[in-house]
Amino acid sequence: MTNRIQSLFSRKSKNLLSVYFTAGYPQLDDTLSILKALESQGVDMAEIGIPFSDPMADGPVIQASSTLVLNNGMSLRVLFEQLTDVRKDISMPLLLMGYLNPIMQFGFEEFCRSCQRVGVDGMIVPDLPFHDYLQNYRPIADYFGLRMIMLITPETSEERIRWIDTHTEGFIYMVSSASTTGAQEHFGQSSQSYFERVQNMGLKNRCLIGFGISNRDTMETAQKYSAGAIVGSKFISLLAESSSPEVAVTKLLANFLFQAPSPSEIR
Repeated sequence: MTNRIQSLFSRKSKNLLSVYFTAGYPQLDDTLSILKALESQGVDMAEIGIPFSDPMADGPVIQASSTLVLNNGMSLRVLFEQLTDVRKDISMPLLLMGYLNPIMQFGFEEFCRSCQRVGVDGMIVPDLPFHDYLQNYRPIADYFGLRMIMLITPETSEERIRWIDTHTEGFIYMVSSASTTGAQEHFGQSSQSYFERVQNMGLKNRCLIGFGISNRDTMETAQKYSAGAIVGSKFISLLAESSSPEVAVTKLLANFLFQAPSPSEIR
């Protein structure tokens, strides 16, 4: 069954932009307004972060946002309530990204059922071992029409990358380095060699590069070696300092395109 992720990649093969933000940040009720701002300004896909108290793959910016929203009362139950009518306004693909612990506390089947109910298209669960997913969770995810997006790193073997590529649909999340999330000024030669290696493997799934996309240089490198980029920490920082989600998205896109927003947009 084709879902919105696959439909997106069938329409657009290059220069995609997916934006991650922590659900309910900076204000608990901001989730829908952020999604509307992203879609209205042409962002291709959104990844909604499920806050967790011990986010092992996340850098300080995302960790701090998780702590804040947890203290404000965000939970998976609240998030699904916020997303109940999201498809009245939002047509782009939506993914939930989070760690296994809160998903299992919610109940994996109930999580997938709730995703289907509100119109979420897929999930990214960094600490779910791929073998466990195939053995125990994929039948449930498939039943509810959800795509599991798996992460690869520079240390991931070609054999494992091909294993993931064979058994998933949607896209492959290429983590730019073995470090945590966070902004980088540029990607070094080792990162670019990794990107090129994966690019030349002829995978059936498209790849998006994430972790460290923060400026025009890193964006153009990601676009050169993959179908596009995933931005997270940079956008969360902009949300914290901007007067509205619309202003934050405008600043984000200007950061990559070198197009300065008008003075009235920055306040």
